[in-house]
Amino acid sequence: MHQLNIIWFKRDLRIEDHAALSSALKKGMVLALYCWEPSIWKAEDTSLSQQVFVGECLKSLRFALNNIGIHLHISSLGIVETLTFIAQQQTITEIHSHEETGNLTSYAIDKDVGKWCKNFNVKWHEYPQNGVIRGLKNRDEWHAKWEERMRTPLIDISPIAINHPLITLPRPPVTRSKGEDKLQRQLGGREAAMATLSSFLTHRSEFYRGGISSPIKAAEASSRLSAYLAWGCISQREIVQATRATVAEHRSEGLDAKHPLILSLRSFERRLHWHCHFIQKLESQPTLEIEHMHTAHIGMRDEQVSDAESQRRLAAWCKGQTGWPMVDACLAMLNQQGWINFRMRAMLMSSASYLLWLHWRETGLHLAREFVDYEPGIHWPQVQMQSGSTGINTLRIYNPIKQAQDQDPRGQFVRKWIPTLRRVPDAWIFEPYLMPAQLQLKYGCVIEKHYPMPLVDMHHAMHFAKSEIAKARKEHQDKGETNNVLLRHGSRTFKRKPSSTRKTKAKATMQNSKQSSLF
Repeated sequence: MHQLNIIWFKRDLRIEDHAALSSALKKGMVLALYCWEPSIWKAEDTSLSQQVFVGECLKSLRFALNNIGIHLHISSLGIVETLTFIAQQQTITEIHSHEETGNLTSYAIDKDVGKWCKNFNVKWHEYPQNGVIRGLKNRDEWHAKWEERMRTPLIDISPIAINHPLITLPRPPVTRSKGEDKLQRQLGGREAAMATLSSFLTHRSEFYRGGISSPIKAAEASSRLSAYLAWGCISQREIVQATRATVAEHRSEGLDAKHPLILSLRSFERRLHWHCHFIQKLESQPTLEIEHMHTAHIGMRDEQVSDAESQRRLAAWCKGQTGWPMVDACLAMLNQQGWINFRMRAMLMSSASYLLWLHWRETGLHLAREFVDYEPGIHWPQVQMQSGSTGINTLRIYNPIKQAQDQDPRGQFVRKWIPTLRRVPDAWIFEPYLMPAQLQLKYGCVIEKHYPMPLVDMHHAMHFAKSEIAKARKEHQDKGETNNVLLRHGSRTFKRKPSSTRKTKAKATMQNSKQSSLF
């Protein structure tokens, strides 16, 4: 039997700037492998739209690998079953893959692979692919390490004239996730990722700072790279270095540091930094997907959404029938496109957690399935932050009426996504339930027939949420736990002491408002 090295692709579906692939190619005979993990695609946080997106990414990856003389083997089995099958035909010497900060399902898979490698005496090499630090004890040195990784030159992948084996794998049907594909979502693959990056850096970035908060403008003003980063069609280092090169080019052309375009690109780079900052939270505490970051919030809401009223509210929120037009329009867009801008994501979680008093786990699962750019490491810490469950962040309760007035002043976005409100005048568009009955008939929007009443009284719900969270925190005044949460998850800003000491002091700071799609 031949000895071979396996390059195991996961959420790194590219060949460019790929440390695992580069190292494997230097070892001799290589077998490239991707597995449609049944446990992943059966899980309650994945969806068919994500799976089809990944399929498009694999098509692109297979073409790129063929160009350097490597065949991509795609297995319908789990990685452990696939490795066992291959080991019956070939002697596997090493496995190369990127580190992954995924959900608890992928974490369990990694542990099973580790056990398999130990049993079969196979070396498994894992390589970082972003600024997330495995085994990080606290955040004090994180910024410097992130910067060091982003400055490292990109890894060049060149074809190597060696024998790449072809193995016939078992072909059971691929496990299909639930749901339907989203016809208006972004296309997957490296080509789409690079075209999106190019269009952003060449012209769309001009509108970034002033446009990313608005659900109307953000579709163009945002980079729209989040899905490609989530599935690894492009590396974060590629984006950081391309952004910095673009800034340098504009500066060489005479643009001032305070020029709106330069400021937009700098702002975008900061969000790339936050991308890893949030993933680091799940890397440091994998149970954040299912457990509160701070124990003060345990039992505060209905953990299982078991009572009839909570179930009614959850179902209405998921369907976009809350009675708050901005919330419902965002859920409608998300249902069709699999993407919404960061401020609206925050508002969706806020409305569910504070106004409807729903537990973050169930609403977080719904959004995870809806987001084509679902990144567990960003999603779950953000879900907890936007629901007030971290114990260290300032509460931010979004008022959906005010958000509509600020971000969609003429009701353009709401009318686009909620057809029954298209004839409603501006004066009533965000609160149609306040229209007199004769106007409801006139404009074809009869409340409770064509559009629902709000599920709860918003102002009463806000007061209740603030009161309950304040009470929970008061009853659980454990400063030691809060300090531990800050030590593990808080961001750091560094201030230089007087020059005689030449030391730096780390200060944990509380951040808010950024959601899964930070870009």
